[in-house]
Formats: sequence, structure tokens, C-alpha cells
Amino acid sequence: MAVEMTTRLDRVLGARTAKAMGESLGLHTVRDLLRHYPHRYAKRGEMTRLDDLQVGDRVTVLAQVRSVDSRPMRQRRGTLTEVTVGDGAGTMKLVFFNHRYTRLVPGAWGLFAGTVSEYRSRLQFAHPDCHLMTGDDEDVDWARALIPIYPATKEVSSWVIQRSVRLLLDASGGFGFVEDPLPEELRARHGLPSLAAALLDIHRPTSDDDVEHAAHRLRWDEALTLQLTLAARRRAASLEPGVARPRRAGGLLDAVDAALPFALTDGQCAVGEELAVELAREQPMHRLLQGEVGAGKTVVALRAMAQVVDAGGQAALLAPTEVLAAQHARSISAMLGPLGRAGELDGDPAGTRVVLLTGSQKTAARREGRAAVADGSAGIVIGTHALLQAGVDFSDLGLVVVDEQHRFGVEQRDALRAKGNRPPHVLVMTATPIPRTVAMTVYGDLETSTLRQLPGGRGGVASSVVPVRDKPAWLDRAWERLREEVAAGRQAYVVCPRIGEDAATEEEPDDADGVPAEEGSGRRPPLAVLDVADELRAGPLAGLRVEVLHGRMTPEDKEARMRAFAAGEVDVLVATTVVEVGVDVPNATVMVVMDADRFGVSQLHQLRGRVARGKHQGLCLLVSEAPTTSATGQRLAAVAGTSDGFELARLDLETRREGDVLGAAQSGRRSGIKLLSLLEDEQLIAEARAEATALLGTDRGLADFPGLAMEVAALATDERAEYLEKA
Repeated sequence: MAVEMTTRLDRVLGARTAKAMGESLGLHTVRDLLRHYPHRYAKRGEMTRLDDLQVGDRVTVLAQVRSVDSRPMRQRRGTLTEVTVGDGAGTMKLVFFNHRYTRLVPGAWGLFAGTVSEYRSRLQFAHPDCHLMTGDDEDVDWARALIPIYPATKEVSSWVIQRSVRLLLDASGGFGFVEDPLPEELRARHGLPSLAAALLDIHRPTSDDDVEHAAHRLRWDEALTLQLTLAARRRAASLEPGVARPRRAGGLLDAVDAALPFALTDGQCAVGEELAVELAREQPMHRLLQGEVGAGKTVVALRAMAQVVDAGGQAALLAPTEVLAAQHARSISAMLGPLGRAGELDGDPAGTRVVLLTGSQKTAARREGRAAVADGSAGIVIGTHALLQAGVDFSDLGLVVVDEQHRFGVEQRDALRAKGNRPPHVLVMTATPIPRTVAMTVYGDLETSTLRQLPGGRGGVASSVVPVRDKPAWLDRAWERLREEVAAGRQAYVVCPRIGEDAATEEEPDDADGVPAEEGSGRRPPLAVLDVADELRAGPLAGLRVEVLHGRMTPEDKEARMRAFAAGEVDVLVATTVVEVGVDVPNATVMVVMDADRFGVSQLHQLRGRVARGKHQGLCLLVSEAPTTSATGQRLAAVAGTSDGFELARLDLETRREGDVLGAAQSGRRSGIKLLSLLEDEQLIAEARAEATALLGTDRGLADFPGLAMEVAALATDERAEYLEKA
């Protein structure tokens, strides 16, 4: 039969196997199957390292039967069979109830797949799937040097996938039907084999070199397809007709610059000039502004907003939480002074109005704010998701600023953009430093600016790990140190992973990365704000003014608590990660993070950035029960050892699954990203980005490369593409 990449699997494999593959692995076509690559290769003499196995993992091991022991069960009828298998690296037990594998005898080789369980402190498989190697024709791959082990499920085992690929190979006469989507000149330039050869070598390799060369070519497919998709978005955005918002002398921007009580850093000036030039163009700006915690991104954004207001437009700032939105409104209003109160008795007529819109506002305040937005008197509009709601209509939206982009999906960014009469300029900001490869992929549709330089006069933050299991006395010293700072007239945060009281609510809505205890894991629940606050009031911090802040408080109470803390009426604020971003209290110099091991690297860096925002030296104490020699203990030590957010971002990428960085987990999904590594393939991704830009820069674009256009279309329709944008 004629086979093509688009041929449905039921025509090649039969309805039953095709249905199982479609339902459990999302494989529906020949292309899907050929792009479902082995995740490792088994060799005779090697076994999956038993010390790497974890209870609950579903794995496939290649091993030889060492012994078989059958005996009647005591509690019920039938036979219990215990099989010990091994292959050099160790042994493990397979347990069967009333097993019927007559060929399961000492000396037999096979593939065994199951879910790892534990019995009497020993790992085992209970009733695993078995595929015994007999040397028959159907097991011809057994004689090969490398046996592919595929990502599999209980319904579709690795050897079923292996047999299906072999059947497809036989039916097609050797993948001769595969057309190469990459231009021949590009392949020659980068020394890449054909796609047919790469697929053959990835599925049926004869050596490790075969695998490496094939994987390199297939990573190119993934990188180029992804970069073409993002480059197409950049190209489409550049062709949108926008409105130029040029700088005007003697306007609000000049007044803002004159009113600033500090000098801008060189970095702020450089990025500000970059934004000013792009805002003056008709093509809408699409720019990512990333910067170290405390580098002054808000001031840069305010200057851009002022330029747009001077040009007759409005600017909207979208914040992820009401606490952060309210703080932005306070700080921007304070920086503008009378210039932000146009129309009020003490306002400057040459200025504009700053309006805050949140979901919890009273009806009258919300109605008044919406009216000011609609008639254009509010030049700067700050809010949460409430800005996206129907009924919020702008007179002339010229600039959208999205703060902490990682808290939003791309569709929310687009929903706000759609409120402009013409496509507005877009500035996306994040204080979570982004490795270059992530910026080229996840944020590949945005140009990137970076702020590394911190404003002068900052005290800096010293960080230390408090390993309470190894050195319990250190925690007592931590509380003493906090009391010393308060006695000197300064303030402190204590951060906990959850709120407390209601066990069903482990995390508050504002939290992004806190990790609750797994049910049945034996690990104690994470420490809670309400419990810790009570213990501190009654114990080591008795006599100090200790208050709490968390996401279940009403917006009014949260706002009042933050105002009290900012005014110095609270000594210690015990909070969840609601204080993670944007909170700015210069007098706060100490942060104690409880259960620090339950937070991500970038999140700890964000939290640490809340202290030492004034002239005094800051202190961040990471409290953890993790042993100092464990991987978690070493990760915390690395966080304490550097204040370079970009170095920590790379560490974060090393210690997290890359699927978490890119979006959804890859298991069980059709995915355009299977082999590409953001950490290891930086140079390849950069080269693919350049090639993608060149391909789309020609008059015909991808018109001469239909195979490549099909790959781009496949990624665009892949449900994973939306996750890629949201990461």
C-alpha cells in the first residue's frame, strides 16, 4: 500500500492498535508515530539503574531471569510467583499472581514493563507486562546492539511501538516515502542528514553515533519549526497598522523626568531611549523588558506611558494581583504628584488622571473609573484582570504594559490589545530573569531589552541558609537577628508556603510555585501563615507588632495591612507569596523564608528582592529541613551564594523539567518539542532563529518549501502551541 506522512495509523497497523495509540499516546498518523522517538536505548549487559527508580515510576527494563519461585498463597486460592531478574547493574523482583508465562525460566531474556512499587523496603514490579526474547523473526531487533525503549503507557507498551515502527518500515520499503521539509542548502550548510536517514537511525540505530547524529538533525526540525512560527508572528505584528506616539517636548514625560527624586541609571536611560524610538513608529512595539529585581522597570514603563499620553493616547498597566496593582497605582501617583490628578482641585491641568480598576472595587468607584477610561480623561489606567472585562472601553489605547508576564496567558495580553482602536504598542515586563534560550523560544515573538544595573544607594542583600535539621540552634539565632533589626527601627517579612486553617486550600490564588506536601508522602504539610504568626507572637517575637497578609483576606483588608506595614505601624509581616512581586517598603531589611525548599529558585530570588530596597543592608534567611548535603540543600546554598538573577535562572532551568519551562508536561501529548533542550542547544536555537528570519524575509517566504510549511502548520494546530506561549 502507498504510505505517506499523513496516512492514518489504522490503515497501516489495524484498527485495534491504532485506536489504543490514539487514545493513550495521541498518535493518529504515520507522522505522529515516526515523531514518537525512543527516550533511551537498552543494551545487553545494561539495566535501568535500580538506584534511579522511584516508587510510582512506569519504566521498561531489559533483564535476564535469575530465579523463579512459585508457592501457594496463604490468604486466598492460587499461586504467588516471585521472579528475580538482573543484568549486571543489580536485581529486582517481579511478582505475579497465578502467572501463566511458561517461558519465564532462569536464563530467559526479556523486556519487563510496569509501575515500580515497594514491599519490605525492596523495589518490585507487581504483575508487569513481559516480552520474552526468543530469537524468532519477530524478535529480530533483539539481535541489534541497541533496543529502542519508547515512552509508553499501560495500554501501549514499548515493544508494541517498536513492532509498529518495524511494520511501517517493512510496508513502506524503508521510509522512502518521507519527504524532507528542510531546504537542501540549509542541510548542506549545517551538515545535516536527510529526514528519512535520521528517522531510520533514531528508530533502528546500530551505534550510539547513529543516535547522536539523528537526534541532532531532529532537534533542528524542532528548533526551526518553532522559530518559524515565532518569526511569522513577529512579521505579522510588524505589518499591523498602528499609531505613532512620538515624544513631545515640554509634555508629561519631561515633567516626570524633572520630578524624579533620583537620577536614572545608564541602563534605564538606554532602554528608555530604545522604547521612545519604537513608540514613535507606526508599527506597534512588541518588546519584553526583563530586569533584575529592583532594577527600576516601573520607572521605565512610566516614562513610556507618559510619552504615549503626551501623544494623545492612553496607557494601560495590567498587574497579576490586586496588591501589586494597588501598589503600582500608589507609586505612580506619588511619582506624578499633581501631574497625576488632572481635574482635581490640587491637580495640574497639564497632567493626566491615574485610575485604578480592580474586581473588588465598590460599584460607584468602578463606574467612575470606567467613565474616565471611556472619555479619555484617564491617561494611565492600572488594574488586574478587571481591565479585560466587557464594559471597560478605552477612548484611544496606545500602550499596553503587562507586568509579571509569567502570571498571564498570551490570550490575556491579546484581549487587552484588542481594546485599542488600532493595535497598541505592547511592553511586557518580568523580574524573573530569563535565559537566552527561553527568551528565543517562549518569548520569541517579542524583542528583548534587559536591565541589569541596580540603582545606586541600595544596601544589598546577604543571604544564608538555616538548616534546622542539621543545626537547630540556628533558627533561634535567626529570630534574634530579626529582633535586632526591629530594635534598630527596621521591619521584616516572614514568608510561608500556605495560609492555614482550611486544609483544603493549600495554596492561595496568587501563589505560583509553592509545593504542597504530597498526599501519603510522609512529608509534613507546609508551614502556614496563621500558625507561624501565632507561634511567633507567643514565642520568639513576643512583644513585636506581628501581622499577617494572605490571599484569602478581603482586598480592603490586604490594602489596609500593606499601608500599615509601609507606614511602619507593623514590625513583622507574616505572609504568603502575595508579597513576591512589586511590594516596595524600603524600611524592610529582613526576610525569613520558612520551608524554603518548597519554593522554586526564581521565586526565592523574587522574594529576596523585597528587602534592602532602601539604604540599609538586607538579610534573607532560607529556613529548611533539607539536609545540607542533599540536592535540595545544595540548590538553596546556590541561591544564597549569588545575587545574579540570570545565573540563578540557568540554575532554575537545570533543576526543573524542561516541560515545566515550556508549558505543559509532554507525557501523553502530541508535541512539537521532544528532543530540543533549552539548556544544551542554545547555539542550535540561535542558528535556527537566524535561518527562520532569513527564510521568511524572502518575497515568497515558505511558498517554495511546502513540507516546511506543513510542519509549521502542524505546530500551530498542536494543542501544545498554546502552552508554549503561556510558559
